[in-house]
Amino acid sequence: MAALPRLSPARPEEILLPVRIWFVLSTLVASLMLNLLPAGGVWLAIRPDFLALTLLYWCIQQPRMLGVGVAWLFGLVMDVGDGTLFGQHALAYSALAYAAEFFHRRVLRFPLWHQAAHVAALLFLCGALVLIVRLMGGAAGVSWTYFLPAASGALLWPLISVFYQLPQRPARSPGER
Repeated sequence: MAALPRLSPARPEEILLPVRIWFVLSTLVASLMLNLLPAGGVWLAIRPDFLALTLLYWCIQQPRMLGVGVAWLFGLVMDVGDGTLFGQHALAYSALAYAAEFFHRRVLRFPLWHQAAHVAALLFLCGALVLIVRLMGGAAGVSWTYFLPAASGALLWPLISVFYQLPQRPARSPGER
């Protein structure tokens, strides 16, 4: 009987397998599709920016594989898909990727819930950049619920971290717990 994968983050002494580029790209495309799904009501108010969260995860975990350029390209795709002012997500995602690469060593030292606080601040920064560009483009003001996705994204951070690490976890030997 095959053992179920552990649903906990990798321990510092655990050696993970190298991440596959196809897995990184598939998570980015899947999170882009989640962002573009139609939503309404409460879900629209609290839905996290899945693409920003995924970009943040990979820029923290694999800063040499994914960077500002990839974040900028996915931001342009998000702008086209969302039908918003061209470049607003590109600017916000590239700033997010830069900040993630700058702080990645600091963030990785903390347990997942402490990392989530850093993630909330970075997602808040990303949302603020999008809002500034929108306001400069002549959009109407927003309510306080505009920043709820940053909080819900931070709450999802531990789950996403564990899920994205699953393909990297080596198979357990029969005697290991």
